[in-house]
Amino acid sequence: MGLDALPLGAPTSVGSLPHRDRAEAIAFVLDRTPELPAAPTVPRLDPLEMMVPQGLWGVAGVEVGPDGSCSVPDPGALDPSAPLGDESLSGAPFATWRAFLAAVAGRTEPVKLQLTGPVTLGMVLVDAGAPADVAFEVTARAVAARARHLLALAERLAPATPLLVVLDEPGLVGGLRPDLPLPGDRVVDVLSGALAALEHGATTGVHICGPADWRLVLQAGPGVLSVPVGADVTGSAGAIGSFLERGGRIAWGAVPTDGPVGEQPARFWRQLSAQWCELVQNGCDPVLLRRQALVTPVCGLALHDEAQADHVFSLCRSLAERIHDQVTGIRLSVGA
Repeated sequence: MGLDALPLGAPTSVGSLPHRDRAEAIAFVLDRTPELPAAPTVPRLDPLEMMVPQGLWGVAGVEVGPDGSCSVPDPGALDPSAPLGDESLSGAPFATWRAFLAAVAGRTEPVKLQLTGPVTLGMVLVDAGAPADVAFEVTARAVAARARHLLALAERLAPATPLLVVLDEPGLVGGLRPDLPLPGDRVVDVLSGALAALEHGATTGVHICGPADWRLVLQAGPGVLSVPVGADVTGSAGAIGSFLERGGRIAWGAVPTDGPVGEQPARFWRQLSAQWCELVQNGCDPVLLRRQALVTPVCGLALHDEAQADHVFSLCRSLAERIHDQVTGIRLSVGA
């Protein structure tokens, strides 16, 4: 799927939902975000669908408990060359993925899927006592393998459906922090390897739910960058501008997920507009910023209740409609 297949200004989501019923969660995203529904996870129903146990499932040397806990009994036994288990994705962590893909079978408009990224998973292994070089080699290979397995699953269950697959990398919040035992060039290598495993079957993206070194992330080559509104992007404006000129899309995390959001979207629209103004002042094209935008919540919504999740989706929809109206106005003003 090319980037041009992504709907202009559409709302979508980041994955986890508070629902305890898979069918209801899937129906919810298909109804609220029909332009670009994102495969949900339901960790309240099964904690194995949390991002870390789901990501480390099948990694040789890692024990994943039914409560979602992960441990590495013998860090020395981790082997980057060991094959990743559950190639068919038939295990419990992927139950909602399977149901979602079955539900969209026959769909010819794109859908969004998400994988826990290799940097984040590597940090988990380092925290469990694994040497950094081994940890990140293990997770780089594991995520690349899982990416291929996910594409194969989608090809079996929904062969006509174009895919956007996004790597979720909370481990990159804060950029190259002192506690991240990975130099910048290695971050790019690890990310780009996972993205490359997806490129033959999907448009790719990277989601980071906080401030990050966006220039570094863009060097890995995603087609979509998922950025929380309010993150400092000034230092990366040049890289972001070039990314947009190449056709890249930005999914703006415009609705917070860590506190009250209020009833109306006006505050979030002002914040998004201010972010765009900042980028324009630093050289970005104002038309491309709008024309190549998506709208999301900042993060997943598993810690909310269903009514709150519905409200967050409604706010994203309102913001997306404003973007669509602006893009339509731009087209009319130039006679398109």
